[in-house]
Amino acid sequence: MGLTLTGYGLLAVTGSVLFYTRSKGQEQSAWLRPLHIALGATMVTLVLGLLAIGIVGTLGEYGTLGHSVHLVFGLAVVSVALASAWSASRIAPERPWARSLHLSLNGVLGLTLTAVGLSGWQVVQKYLP
Repeated sequence: MGLTLTGYGLLAVTGSVLFYTRSKGQEQSAWLRPLHIALGATMVTLVLGLLAIGIVGTLGEYGTLGHSVHLVFGLAVVSVALASAWSASRIAPERPWARSLHLSLNGVLGLTLTAVGLSGWQVVQKYLP
């Protein structure tokens, strides 16, 4: 989860720089956009990995899913992260809605990551002595 939050923070920084340079009409660094895309792909991979670990761990411990709201928040994170990645792939001059959708979904992703982190803390407390 820590790597996912770090990735989210790095995506926010690189995305903000991309937005700033675009809005000021400045030339963008050649490496910044590919870095932003690579960080996004890595974060989606991490989110899917955390989903798999959570499902396997919960099934192994309890035999069923749905013991806390953490599952709902986790599925929300996965859904929003995938939707954000999809909207990013649609960004083009002829689709101005894609960029605003991407930015909005990233804001929602921050909220859902916060929710899953807090609910995950409660789940972890069950495993500690």
